[in-house]
Amino acid sequence: MASTSTTFQRWTAHITPYLLYLITIVTLGPLQFGFHLAELNAPEAVIRCIDQPSLLTALLLPACIPMTSGQFSVVSSIYTVGGLLGALTSGSLTTKYGRVLPMRLGTLFFIVGPILSSLAPSIPVIALGRFISGVGAGAAIVVVPIYISEISPRESKGLFGALTQITINVGILASQVLGYFLSYGNMWRVVLGVAGGIALLQGLGLVGVCESPDWLATMGKTGKAERTLERIRGGDTQDEVGKWGTAQEGQDEYDSLLHGEENNQSASPTKHSSEASIGILKVIVHPDHYCAIIAVIGVMLAQQLCGINSVIMYSVSFLRDLLPTTAGIITIGVGALNLVMTIACAPLSDRLGRKTCLLISIAGMGSMSLTLGFALLFGVQILAAVATLLIVASFAVGLGPIPFILANELVGPEAVGATQSLALSANWIATFLVAQFFPILNEALDQGRVFFLFAGLAVVFFAFVLLWVPETRGKKDADEVWGRDRRED
Repeated sequence: MASTSTTFQRWTAHITPYLLYLITIVTLGPLQFGFHLAELNAPEAVIRCIDQPSLLTALLLPACIPMTSGQFSVVSSIYTVGGLLGALTSGSLTTKYGRVLPMRLGTLFFIVGPILSSLAPSIPVIALGRFISGVGAGAAIVVVPIYISEISPRESKGLFGALTQITINVGILASQVLGYFLSYGNMWRVVLGVAGGIALLQGLGLVGVCESPDWLATMGKTGKAERTLERIRGGDTQDEVGKWGTAQEGQDEYDSLLHGEENNQSASPTKHSSEASIGILKVIVHPDHYCAIIAVIGVMLAQQLCGINSVIMYSVSFLRDLLPTTAGIITIGVGALNLVMTIACAPLSDRLGRKTCLLISIAGMGSMSLTLGFALLFGVQILAAVATLLIVASFAVGLGPIPFILANELVGPEAVGATQSLALSANWIATFLVAQFFPILNEALDQGRVFFLFAGLAVVFFAFVLLWVPETRGKKDADEVWGRDRRED
C-alpha cells in the first residue's frame, strides 16, 4: 500500500495545471487523426447509396455519392497519402522551427479538410477533403508525441505518452458513435464536418501553448528553456536541466537575451545545438542512429500490419454478413473497448517495460486474428465478435501507445524530428496498404481468410521486437539505451 502511494506521489510530483492544459490542447491533434480514420466506417452504406437514401437534400447537396467498392477504398485510403505527406514535411519543420509552429499549421489543414468533405457533391471533392485532413493528421502524429515526451516528467513519460493513443481512440469512438446515429439522409455530412469545429478549438488553444524546453535547449537557448520548464513544472528543475549543459552555459545564454538578439546569436551553443540540423539522410547513415531507425520503423509497421485498421476502418463491412443486425453496435463496442483498455493499460509500459508490453500486444493480436479468421470461415458469430474485441484489447496493451514514444527514447533530441518523420512515414504507408487493399483481399480470399495473413505477420514482428528492439524504460537518454559512452565532442 505504501509502495503504491509512493509511486503515485512520484508520478504526480511535477503535474501542474499548465502541464495538463498543454497536453489537453496538443492531443486534440491525435484525436482528429482518430476521428478521420474511422469516420467513414459506420456511414459507408449511406454515403455510397447502398442503403436507400433520403429524397431530401440539404444546401443543394446530394443525399449520397454513388461509389463502387474500389472507389470507396480510394476515398478511404487517400487520407493516408495526405498523412504520409504531412509526416514527411513536419519532421524538418519541427527540427528547424520548433514543435508549436507545425501544430498551428496543422490546424489549418484540419479546418479546411472537413469543410470540403462535409460539403462534397462528388467523389473528387470528398477525396480532396480527406487528403487535406490527412496532411494535418500526419503532422500531428509526428509532432505531438515528441512534444508530450519532452514536456512530461521522466517518471511519467510512458503514462503521458499513452495519451496520444488514448485521444486517437477518443476520436475513433466519437466518429463511430456519431456515425451509428447519423447514418441517414444527409446527416453523414455532419459526421464529416464535426472535426472542423474541434480543429478551430485547438487553434485557439494553441495560442497559449509554449515551445518545448528540450527544443529550446537544443537550439542553444538554455536560459529560456529552463524558464519555460520551470513554468511547466511549477518549481525547481535542476535535475532535468543538467542534460542541457552546465549552469554557466544557461546563465551565459540568459545574459545574452538581456543584452539583445545580436549577443544571443553569438553565444556559444550547447552540445546538442551543434547537431540540431540532423536531417533524414544523415540520420539514416549516422552510426548512432541507424539501429534506432530500424527499431522504430519496424515497430510502426507492426502497429499497422498486425491488422488493427482492418477492424477500425472496415469492421461493419466484414461483420455485416455474419452479424447483420449488430455489426454497428459491435463497432461502437470496438471503439469503447479500445479507449477503456488504452487508459487502463497506460501505466503498464512504465511498470512492465516498453518491450514486454509490445510482445504481449503482438502475441495477443496474432492469436486473435487467427481466431477471427476461423470464426468467419466457419460462421461462428459469438467467436467472431469476441475475437474482434480482443484484437482491439491486445492492441491497447502495447502496439497502440508505445510506438509513438519510442522515437524520442531511442535517439537524441537532435535527431528525433527526422526519426519520427521516417517512422510515421512507414506507418502511413502501412496504413495505406491496409486501407486500400484489405477490402480487395477480403473479397478475393472470402470468409475472413485475410486474417490468417495478419496472424502470420504478427509472428514475424514478434521475432523482430524480441531480437532487435531494446528496452527504454527508466533510461536517461539514447546513449544509455544503446549502451554507448557519452561523447563530449
